[in-house]
Amino acid sequence: MANNNNKDKCNVPHLRFPEFSGEWKKCTIGELAIKVGSGVTPRGGESVYKTDGHPFVRSQNVGLGHLILDDIAFIDEETHLHQKSTELKLEDVLLNITGASIGRSALVNEQVVGGNVNQHVCIIRTKENLISSFLCNFLLSNYGQRQIDSFQAGGNRQGLNFEQIKSIKIAIPSTKEQTKVSKLLQLIEERIATQNKIIEDLKKLKSAITQKLLNDRVLLETRISLGEVCELKNGYAFKSSSYCRNGKYKILTIANVQGNRYISTEDCKTISYLPKDLQEHQVLRENDILISMTGNVGRVSLCNDGHYLLNQRVGLLAPKIKEVEFLFQVLASEHFEQSMIACGQGAAQMNIGKSGIDGYMLPFSRKSDNMNHIAKVLQAYDNCINTNVKLLDYLILQKQYLLSQMFI
Repeated sequence: MANNNNKDKCNVPHLRFPEFSGEWKKCTIGELAIKVGSGVTPRGGESVYKTDGHPFVRSQNVGLGHLILDDIAFIDEETHLHQKSTELKLEDVLLNITGASIGRSALVNEQVVGGNVNQHVCIIRTKENLISSFLCNFLLSNYGQRQIDSFQAGGNRQGLNFEQIKSIKIAIPSTKEQTKVSKLLQLIEERIATQNKIIEDLKKLKSAITQKLLNDRVLLETRISLGEVCELKNGYAFKSSSYCRNGKYKILTIANVQGNRYISTEDCKTISYLPKDLQEHQVLRENDILISMTGNVGRVSLCNDGHYLLNQRVGLLAPKIKEVEFLFQVLASEHFEQSMIACGQGAAQMNIGKSGIDGYMLPFSRKSDNMNHIAKVLQAYDNCINTNVKLLDYLILQKQYLLSQMFI
């Protein structure tokens, strides 16, 4: 890989394989495509979807460089024949053109070949001088995304039409260089997919071990009410009018309690001053255990550090015992979350209260060493998962860097 320090003097990217030279050719997608178009949603919507047949790709199936096929829909042969013009071919480029996921792009693989798309997904089929995987990565790069954003009035990312897509400017090298760039990015994407699988498997393994340990009647010989070992404290009912941008104090809501070991502190609401009637427990400390009281009820997280405020939809579980890590591991288990969901059902809005939490029967031991042993084992799995999540973040950053440096 070679740096091009004279990028401004010629039409080439900042980062380039050393065996290639010469300027890239400036074109538009319309000049390099033989098809730009989307499909339609069958009359009847989801009611006509089948459990097998022709794959039907929707916007939620198009990720950032890969397809997400966990919830792929299918249509029957008759419906497919009515949409024959949108039949997918291998290596077609798919681009989301409406909604919050505008700009996400992926390639058609063997799993969806012969399928169709709905009106929210555009098919771009390229000529021989544009490698489809090169175009897919270009659309995900800063250069592609900036042009997609530029078409959206006021930055709302409402929708793209086919003429706008055809007008997107792209610079291309030889097909040989396009292929090499694409293969490098594909290898990184495959490594990201592998890393996601590693994390998923570690979480499944931890869940299985958690279930086994918490049901071990030798280590945990009794069951006691959760209310005996911790106290539920309420958050503060902040008025929406008190929220401001870039305020001094950050407020944690249920959006920040995602069931991970630590809270997500991104996109916190903020206020500029502290209410006079704010209670001491509503100003969080490091390692406070938070629980979602509505929405995704029963999800818990640890507070990474202090200096956050707690709103009324999130509860604080204040431990009365010293085995805080053990308590957290029990509350983070799938069994606890499912129990809280069961408690919250039946209301117009899913929510739980003090009685539901106090009534949960906690696996417990009178021997502190037993609980500390379990906590130490499960915390080791958390540490391993967190290490792999950080590695995943680095891989994603690496891909983002290459996307910003290898295209123009």
